[in-house]
Amino acid sequence: MTNKKILLPRFLIKRYNSWKSTSYLRNKSKIEKLAKSGQKPKAMIVSCCDSRVNVASIFGAKEGDFFIHRNIANIIPSYKSLKTDHSTFAAIEYAVKVLKVPNFIVLGHTNCGGIKTGYSHYLKGPNKNYKFINSWLANLSAAYKNVPKTLSVKNQINFLEEENVRVSVYNLLEFPIVKKMVKNKKLSIYGLIYNISSGDIKSLKI
Repeated sequence: MTNKKILLPRFLIKRYNSWKSTSYLRNKSKIEKLAKSGQKPKAMIVSCCDSRVNVASIFGAKEGDFFIHRNIANIIPSYKSLKTDHSTFAAIEYAVKVLKVPNFIVLGHTNCGGIKTGYSHYLKGPNKNYKFINSWLANLSAAYKNVPKTLSVKNQINFLEEENVRVSVYNLLEFPIVKKMVKNKKLSIYGLIYNISSGDIKSLKI
């Protein structure tokens, strides 16, 4: 590493040095060009924070390909709730207004801990050990209301994983600039579910 004063776990230093001496060198000219000319990503992807969802790996991403924003349970809150999360809204605004991405993907996944916690939140009440998590997962209320209660608990959670993606896409379309770009065919939106076990991707009907 260039700065020997930086302290990191040994495994991170090892991986960084490996990347710098292999991948970085192979793509050095492209990376330097991106640094000078700026980014023009092919898509924005909103995904979960889950460590098992490696967006760059799934889609074989290279530097400059995707503008990625991650949050717990890959939620896009309603545009009307402007006090909910400025981070997610700011990322969307920048991607659409400044970067003018032509594609937008909301990527959910199976076995999502955020969705399971959110489901329990509405079934049993908020977990008293959480403060910020409870506030954030309150954004799942619209999706939870659409869950068929006749399903088994497991299937209700699976349904909520998918319904959260659908509702997030609906919320995304509440953004005036997004709605305008979609209407003018300058932006395409996709809702996907990634199966973390099989590696399969399911395209949801929005």
